[in-house]
Amino acid sequence: MPKAGELFFVQISDSHIGFNKAANADVTETTTSVGRLMASLFPIVMFILNLTSVAVLWFGAHRIDAGQMQIGSLTAFLTYMIQILMSVMMATFLLVQAPRAIVCADRIQEVLRTDSSVERSTAPITEVRSHGTVELSGATFTYPGADHPVLRDISFTAGPGRTTAIIGSTGAGKSTLISLIPRLFDATAGAVRVDGVEVRDLDQEVLWSKVALVPQKPYLFSGTVASNLRYGNPDATDEEMWQALRIAQAENFVRAMPDQLDAPISQGGTNVSGGQRQRLSIARALVKKPEIYIFDDSFSALDVTTDARLRAALKAEITDAAVIIVGQRVATIADADTILVLEDGAIVGQGTHEELLATCLTYAEIVDSQLSAEEAAAA
Repeated sequence: MPKAGELFFVQISDSHIGFNKAANADVTETTTSVGRLMASLFPIVMFILNLTSVAVLWFGAHRIDAGQMQIGSLTAFLTYMIQILMSVMMATFLLVQAPRAIVCADRIQEVLRTDSSVERSTAPITEVRSHGTVELSGATFTYPGADHPVLRDISFTAGPGRTTAIIGSTGAGKSTLISLIPRLFDATAGAVRVDGVEVRDLDQEVLWSKVALVPQKPYLFSGTVASNLRYGNPDATDEEMWQALRIAQAENFVRAMPDQLDAPISQGGTNVSGGQRQRLSIARALVKKPEIYIFDDSFSALDVTTDARLRAALKAEITDAAVIIVGQRVATIADADTILVLEDGAIVGQGTHEELLATCLTYAEIVDSQLSAEEAAAA
């Protein structure tokens, strides 16, 4: 027999379920009724308009035949009547859409009135001594309302001229981790420092000028290839943009476009392939020439050959900046100076490819799932 408390809990849960079902049924019925009304509104109004026009022509024709009205008077009357009925029809649609517009406006106002969780420092630091250094010390992050942290006690340092890679299973917290560096989120515990300064104290414009982030899902804006690249550096010359495209392995397909740098790009980059969007996003970051590069699984849509050429070009070009790469493919991150292995929001391994193969079981399992023994040794 269940205890009294347990029985009470079950009763409350059943009532909640019944309430939710009833509420959903009411919403469904209301939505269906509104949809039917909206669907029938236009045909009804058009039927009234056409019926009125036929009636006017019918009675007007008899009056013209009797010599009591001129054709011009009938035409003018018909025109005025159609204008009046069309205005009534538009007013009807306006009344129907007004409640929806009010609700939408309220929702937009709620978003605009919401305070950002990332607050600007009252006395931001605008000058720093070191350049291209990222340091996380005991960084922990918990999403609002979550029961458990996504990241726990993350500590590592990425310096200029070195490549730091992050690998782990889906949901391990890789994207959340790199979002702490440009301060898309604030760590709930610990410290995140860029060039020796806590990011909360660093001026946001200074911070963003130091970091170039290529997100997991790259986005291009409507315009041209050149206008998208110049989001990284508004003053970039054509030669600088071609150099960035060359490193990003995007030069060939851009030159194949009819207008090359002036080739149109649609909103979201829907007129280019996923791999081309990724390479253009990487080129946009290269045009910026920042002190810290962050690539969030930015090579996933590239084939293995293009991926290898791009990484080789990056390594040769970026010699004095810190590079942080999030990857799912072992081949993409195997040659990094330091590899961080994330599992359930914590670092379970840190070192080079060879060191992790010998000391980190999680990394060895990832390698075994992707590469054969010979490929893993040669990676």
